Amino acid sequence: MTEATTGQQPVTRAVTDGVAVLTWNRPGRNNAWTVPMENEYFRLLEECGNDPSVRVIVVTGVGRSFCPGMDAGVLAENARNGTTTEPHLRTPFTLPRSIPKPIIAAINGACAGIGFVAAMNCDLRFASSTAKLTTSFAQRGIMAEHGLAWSLPRNIGVSKALDLLFSARVVMAPEAAELGIVDRVYEPDELMTQTLDYAANLARNSSPLAMGVIKRQVYAAQESSHEEARTLALRYWMGLLRHHPDFNEGITSFLEKRPPRFAAWDPSTPLEPPPLPR
Repeated sequence: MTEATTGQQPVTRAVTDGVAVLTWNRPGRNNAWTVPMENEYFRLLEECGNDPSVRVIVVTGVGRSFCPGMDAGVLAENARNGTTTEPHLRTPFTLPRSIPKPIIAAINGACAGIGFVAAMNCDLRFASSTAKLTTSFAQRGIMAEHGLAWSLPRNIGVSKALDLLFSARVVMAPEAAELGIVDRVYEPDELMTQTLDYAANLARNSSPLAMGVIKRQVYAAQESSHEEARTLALRYWMGLLRHHPDFNEGITSFLEKRPPRFAAWDPSTPLEPPPLPR
């Protein structure tokens, strides 16, 4: 049965104190990936990106699995047809990097294939100590999908990325932390509490505008020079931030030794700077 026939939402959303939790919700299939699930996930990410009440996004899976990869039924269909599912109609998997808010993956269990790609496109990754991760693609006779050949080497280095891509070996969360795939590892019963505490701290104490700008800066800087990043910060981002109320509030709250009261995110804020003169 599909989500449409069961009436089950493949992804759920809950917002508390500025933190949105998006939960992949296919418990009968261990949250295996389908295109309807993908479409709903990306729709909710964009919805959260435009929602002033959301300051931080956490992504996880229901039950004890994060996402073990593409659903076996979809894989079987692809094998029969010799194609993947309508790739030209799908939203690029880099979409999360364009959402102007921190996105944290809470990897609570199996994380493989397309689920691994989705985790790598989050800004931070926290994992359960029992989580297992694998790229899986080489063992399915397919290339590194959805830009993983770009993102994985930038996180862990070329040779380590090639090891994981060539072998598709399973990596436990502690080794994943040593490699640099995940940022923090917690015991299973502490993962969501710790992740939500971290997210809530960002929502309370960090400027939504500053976080959105920093995210844009960091990803853009991966494709620019050090000097271009420095110049863009000085010529464009500084002007945008210094004339925003959050700048005064950040300084005032620090001097008054009180929690900051930063403005809600304004979806109309321009985060695409002009090209630097050559």
